[in-house]
Amino acid sequence: MATSLSYRTTVSGSMADRFDEILTPEALEFVARLDNEFAGRRRELLDARRRRKEKLNSGEEELDFLAETAHIRSDSSWRVAGAAAGLSDRRVEIAGPPADRATVEEMVTSGAHVWLADFEDGLSPTWANVMSGQLNLHDAVRGATGATGDGRATIAVRPRGWHMVEKHVRIDGRPVSASLFDFGLYFFHNVRELLDRGSGPYFCLPKVESHHEARLWNDVFVTAQRLLDVQQGTIRATVLIETVTAAFEMEEILYELREHAAGLNAGRWDYIFSIIKNFSRRGGDFVLPNRAEVTMSVPFLRAYTELLVDTCHKRGAQAIGDMTAVVPSTDTDRNTEAIAVVREDTEREIDVGFDGSWVAHPAMVGVCREVYDTRGESSSEQGAAATARPARSRPEVTRDDLLHVAGTGGEVTEDGLRHNIRVALRYIDSWLAGTGTVTIGELREDAATAEISRSQVWQWMHNQTKLDDGTAIDAELVTRMLDEEVATIRAERGGADDRLDDARAIFIESALSETLPSFFTTCAYARYLTHSV
Repeated sequence: MATSLSYRTTVSGSMADRFDEILTPEALEFVARLDNEFAGRRRELLDARRRRKEKLNSGEEELDFLAETAHIRSDSSWRVAGAAAGLSDRRVEIAGPPADRATVEEMVTSGAHVWLADFEDGLSPTWANVMSGQLNLHDAVRGATGATGDGRATIAVRPRGWHMVEKHVRIDGRPVSASLFDFGLYFFHNVRELLDRGSGPYFCLPKVESHHEARLWNDVFVTAQRLLDVQQGTIRATVLIETVTAAFEMEEILYELREHAAGLNAGRWDYIFSIIKNFSRRGGDFVLPNRAEVTMSVPFLRAYTELLVDTCHKRGAQAIGDMTAVVPSTDTDRNTEAIAVVREDTEREIDVGFDGSWVAHPAMVGVCREVYDTRGESSSEQGAAATARPARSRPEVTRDDLLHVAGTGGEVTEDGLRHNIRVALRYIDSWLAGTGTVTIGELREDAATAEISRSQVWQWMHNQTKLDDGTAIDAELVTRMLDEEVATIRAERGGADDRLDDARAIFIESALSETLPSFFTTCAYARYLTHSV
């Protein structure tokens, strides 16, 4: 790479210790070249997202498998690239943000096969967090974080989604795509070191809504490898299927990324959030009960996971399950219950056919691994995922199966409504303070659970949903509960400084507005985190 910048790149974020090692002129040039080439297509695809959501909500368009790509689904000859070094065994994965050095050490040495270094839902995207995350990954790749040994987890980076920008870096006056910023800096600084150490540049792609967005990622990978003279196909990507539109295009998504594809990953909370967003005006058939009742065993989620597994195994890819969000407890009985939940979730995913499961806390790695050692495939058998497996003997998943939200059953209770308000408020408060992964009760919460929590409140209000006791869910009831939760948190903290007023304002804007915002994070980031250091 040239040492002089061809683009007018400005960095407004503060330069803390060693940030200059990441924000070198050469690295910024690399990111600028990616953004210059792909920024226009990114904007076009985001516009297409918005138009499609409007049509689905109005009933002008019905969601179905695409007729124009039927030839891709019917062609049995193609396969994805599959596993690469360090990715053949993915039975146990763990997720966590990379901003804190101690957390990085804990994740890498957790005993999990893969660590998902999360710049997205698990990270509050302050400038300090984003840059510390890049620096910590730089050191972790080189074994310089203190985490050593042969059992180190393979690192897979989850960049921010296409909808986000990094406002602290501008290229020719416009903020850079956060996806390209996160991907570009990590790839630029670490690809050679990873290859020298027998691993590779691996990524988990979030919030993908169509095969066109997967094609954009693939073109980014091709260009990035060409610019750094890296062999094509070196990158491996696992795509999170966490939007209902993507669920109808799983094979097409793998096809677009086939030279770089490793697998697909389930993401329950964002998937449910996507259902609400895309069908928010379609009436009671899409209204969901208390969040706790929307388990992976309900019909529409069971269909989605079965289709994901069958799609992956048809194409030689790995299928990774949803995250079990429970965390250990100091209370013996609660800890026993948490372990039982991890065991039950892992057994269910093995029964569906997943190749790996995903936990939220290092203490749960051993539980998940024990279940796989007992009931799952061996690591050598799992490595055979690069060869297509025989299809499971179960009915083919249909459009109606994927959209059978009404079959969820359940009810909406005062506790369920209050729980959603509490989780969203507490999470947003922590997110504003720079913490993107929060334990609330016995669960590890991130931006995805805050999104589903506030969007369910919106959905219930705008569909005249009533609590099980007949009480109507309206703005007055929600606002009263919100203010009670604010008062409770303030009392717990004894009047300590907080971001609760801002969190309350964000909740009202994102849960009580006339239209349902696509993400609370986009506006909240621009308004509250842009000037964070």
